[in-house]
Amino acid sequence: MREESFVSSLDFSPYLPIDWLLVLAVICMAIAFFAIWRRGRGSVLRSALMALLLLMLANPVLLTEKRKFLEDIAVIVLDETNSQKIGQRSETASAAYDDLKNRLEAIENLKIETVSIKNETTSLLGEEDGTHAFDARKGALKNISPDRVAATIFITDGQIHDVPENENALRKAGPLHFLLTGEPNEKDRVLRVVKAPTFGIVDQPLQFIIKIEDFGVDDPVQAARVTIRQDGEEKAADLAQIGSDLTLTLTLTHGGANFFEISVDPLNGELTEKNNSAYISVNGIRDKLQVLLVSGEPHMGERGWRNILKSDPSVELVHFTILRPPEKQDGTPITELSLIPFPIRDLFEKKLNDFDLIIFDRYRRRGVLPSSYLHNISRYVKEGGALLEAAGPAFATPLSLYQTPLSEVLPGRPTGYVFSEGYIPAISDIGKRHPVTSLLKANAKETDRWGRWFRMIEAEALGGETLMTGPSDQPLLILERSGDGRVAQLLSDHAWLWGRGFEGGGPQSELLRRISHWLMKEPELEEEQLKAVVAGNSLQIRRNSLDSAPATVTVSDPDGNVTRLALSDEKNGTQTGTLPLRTSGLHTLEDGQQKSLVAVGALNPKELHDIRASTDKIAEIAKITGGGIRWLETEGLPDFRRTKPDNRQSADYWFGLRDNENYEITGYNRQAMLSPLVALILALAFLCIGWWREGR
Repeated sequence: MREESFVSSLDFSPYLPIDWLLVLAVICMAIAFFAIWRRGRGSVLRSALMALLLLMLANPVLLTEKRKFLEDIAVIVLDETNSQKIGQRSETASAAYDDLKNRLEAIENLKIETVSIKNETTSLLGEEDGTHAFDARKGALKNISPDRVAATIFITDGQIHDVPENENALRKAGPLHFLLTGEPNEKDRVLRVVKAPTFGIVDQPLQFIIKIEDFGVDDPVQAARVTIRQDGEEKAADLAQIGSDLTLTLTLTHGGANFFEISVDPLNGELTEKNNSAYISVNGIRDKLQVLLVSGEPHMGERGWRNILKSDPSVELVHFTILRPPEKQDGTPITELSLIPFPIRDLFEKKLNDFDLIIFDRYRRRGVLPSSYLHNISRYVKEGGALLEAAGPAFATPLSLYQTPLSEVLPGRPTGYVFSEGYIPAISDIGKRHPVTSLLKANAKETDRWGRWFRMIEAEALGGETLMTGPSDQPLLILERSGDGRVAQLLSDHAWLWGRGFEGGGPQSELLRRISHWLMKEPELEEEQLKAVVAGNSLQIRRNSLDSAPATVTVSDPDGNVTRLALSDEKNGTQTGTLPLRTSGLHTLEDGQQKSLVAVGALNPKELHDIRASTDKIAEIAKITGGGIRWLETEGLPDFRRTKPDNRQSADYWFGLRDNENYEITGYNRQAMLSPLVALILALAFLCIGWWREGR
């Protein structure tokens, strides 16, 4: 540390304005020259007297400053981004950081500021901006004057993505030195997404454009094999020309987030395989859902079904009510009938598979639908379709749909008895955990009660899950998966009472909407779910299950770290847990039965586009500021020496640290050089001598 020092300097503090003083000086000089030219007696003494008077008016003072020298600042920027996790770069950077810090701390009049940079893991899907080393440096120096900076030393692989364009500002803040991890002339293969949609329509083709590039390869190959996986399952493979765009056509299979993984075969001897894969998240949006509603006979609840389905803009409804069975013969001429013939063949043979959901509302066998068409519906369900039966009294009679081929898929078998007494529908224990019914009372007050229904068809649940019950805990609402499809049975036709507000009513619209959307495979209504969301620097995991047993979720991050997290049970069939995030990328969640993916940060960050250690981005800025570049693996740390600001700042074997010699004034003293008394005595002396000289 430098000691404090005293520095003195001569200054003037004139009693008159400087302009007047200059005018007096000119007049005095003119008089003196004139007297000397005329050889007048006492010219020299008069000139000395005038000079003394001018000096008195100029008031010379001696200034003495007590100066305390300030320490210079050396900034160390440590790159800890994802590209530094390749190979031994992280270990090399850490060892160099420790050694560098020890060396600089041993230099006098030098203070060390350190800052590390990491990739953020809190952003949602999107493109990250890469390594912001200069932003980190700016933050470290925001309260420090640029003329106190001795140098900035970056420990990095050279992949810096915010190199400033304003080079003049950087020159004032000292040299920029770079210590590079990695090795020169590395080779790597990179798969890059050129164009990808963020959303698409389910079951409609989408186009993706990718590009494969090989860097640092002396003998490049022409093509490489590309594999496409969707939600973890392999879908296709193709050959891609190296360096050329490849267009892929993929199809979304479900609503919500669809994750695509596109990977390329590795290159022999390449730096890393981390950037051999690209991840794309596309939000699936369903087009118009085709719903067929067949009402067996008019009743009070028929309009309720129609209004609920028509109010959903994503639903396209086809509704038929069978008012006139074929066997009815009342003598009315055909030409006078205004009813539309039921297009049986079109609906149940030609266009059956176009529908996403078929609803039978109080339907009974009346000879309209032959068994062959009902068998088509049964097959349609098993192959992935959806069927909802809202039963009426006829379900307990021989005219029941259960007496048709639909019995293969219907989970409730009628006993022949119909309850006709008032009861309040209740949610079963399973129903309290199922997403379709678990939240029906979540927003209601504890004192709120649902209104009563007055009819229920007794049935025996042969399969599925009973979510709601009526009198004597008999099944009221049954949901079942049949083959690849889904079936729901509502064993009452009195849900309309809730819609009319009878005895306070109930959540009729919400219940019927949830049943319909579960049948159409809405992801949010799946009874078994495993998903996670990013909240700050944590991953919040949520598991929905009908099983109340405690679950443990295994989370795998892109770096290969595996964490087991025990979830805590919450209400409504939900188990939750929180896990700190350590890296960005695609995380995999598994609980033994389910597997899901969650994107943390950008799926294809700029940080991994070109991961080779390189001087391309930093060479120019190092040259402009006088800094040096050195490879740690082959050259090690350089020597460090203090340099004058205007001198050379680096060489092949040393880096310079500017000696700025900044100081602050801690003391101040001001002393007049010519006191008024001394000046007066001198002036009188000159007058007396001049008088004596002229009197001789």
